[in-house]
Amino acid sequence: MANWAWFTQLHRAVYRGTGGRIGARLAGIDMLLLTTVGRKSGLERTIPLACYPNGDDLIIVASNNGRDHHPGWWRNLDQNPEARVRFGREERRVRAILAEGEERERLWPWVQRENPMYAKYEQKTAREIPVVILRRIESA
Repeated sequence: MANWAWFTQLHRAVYRGTGGRIGARLAGIDMLLLTTVGRKSGLERTIPLACYPNGDDLIIVASNNGRDHHPGWWRNLDQNPEARVRFGREERRVRAILAEGEERERLWPWVQRENPMYAKYEQKTAREIPVVILRRIESA
């Protein structure tokens, strides 16, 4: 796990440091930097995540590599759905919306086609893996 944490820190630093010119795609998949507010600490937390543009929305998946618990970033968004993202060179404020019902039924197969690892993660865990829509919050 230490190697993964190191890679995440490096990826975040390169993505930020280059203003999104480097790190916005990884292994052919779009990446974003998600900044949430820690549900316990109140501190900002930023993590690089795979994302799937869908119109003006960005779709992310709380797979946690198939572990039996939700990732911390999703637990943070579940408590406070407002966040910031850097997607390529653009920064935006977003509101996280859990895809449910027909919307999830439409999005889940699509993200699995985009990234077949999700099907493997689904087999590893008993939990339903959250599909999260990041919707832009218009500036006032």
